[in-house]
Amino acid sequence: MNEPAGVPARLDGWLIIDKPPGCSSAQIVGRIKRLTGGLKVGHGGTLDPLATGILPIAIGEATKTVAYAMLGTKGYHFTLKWGEARDTDDSEGEIVETSQIRPSRHEIDKVLSKFTGEISQIPPKYSALKVNGQRAYALARVNKPVTLESRQIRIDSLLLVENDEETACFDVICGKGTYIRALARDIARCLGTFGHVSTLRRTAVGPFTENTAISLDIVESLVHSARLAAHVLPVEAPLADIPALELTESDAHRLRCGQVIAVKDADIKTIRATCSGRLVALARIETGNLRPLRVFNL
Repeated sequence: MNEPAGVPARLDGWLIIDKPPGCSSAQIVGRIKRLTGGLKVGHGGTLDPLATGILPIAIGEATKTVAYAMLGTKGYHFTLKWGEARDTDDSEGEIVETSQIRPSRHEIDKVLSKFTGEISQIPPKYSALKVNGQRAYALARVNKPVTLESRQIRIDSLLLVENDEETACFDVICGKGTYIRALARDIARCLGTFGHVSTLRRTAVGPFTENTAISLDIVESLVHSARLAAHVLPVEAPLADIPALELTESDAHRLRCGQVIAVKDADIKTIRATCSGRLVALARIETGNLRPLRVFNL
């Protein structure tokens, strides 16, 4: 396949997209794949079509680090609209219950501590989780019963930013697997009313923030001029919390070939193997041997 003019045959790293509303994460991946001439592309955490904000796009060898990016702490800004429960827990769904109760700022602030730390959360029925082998949202769309188990999630911080009679805006920092739609639903119920997410923006995924994000329009304008690479972050960007071990050229070659390397045992089990500062592999220390988990061709 011929690459679009200016697109290098090799492009490895992370492109941080500021996702617009109205499109899915998979659609963004498909668009980037077409723009880059069919390079391998993946994403580091799904955003609902309604949502905007940080969508990390892995290109080339960076696709091997997607699982690590998805483990990163997430940041969100969302608006909770009071008085309406919707079947999707966001503004795209049908209204299923209503309430005239509108909580005050003082009342909201009083309950937020119940939603920080390790908490239990039941995901929305309109989610990609599987129930007996089928996606929950697929069952919900045809009015089949959906029962999802509660699960433990982590909310590091939850701050009420502003509010009026009809809405409240929050900033949240949370761990993997948190559903903001479910969080909004549960805050409203705790306050004796109903509510749903009317706007949602993701502000961070691990090390990826709005400071490094670019729009799809910018990607399209740069991709034919070979300047896209200037916006691509290193493959190892989501691996910063994993300790690095510098290898010799000969040991790096052995690791790339799938061979084990004798090392001293250590309390740290997973390491980021490098050679001359270049990522070689993610590897694990087992009984005095360094065994490759993921080898990178950089």
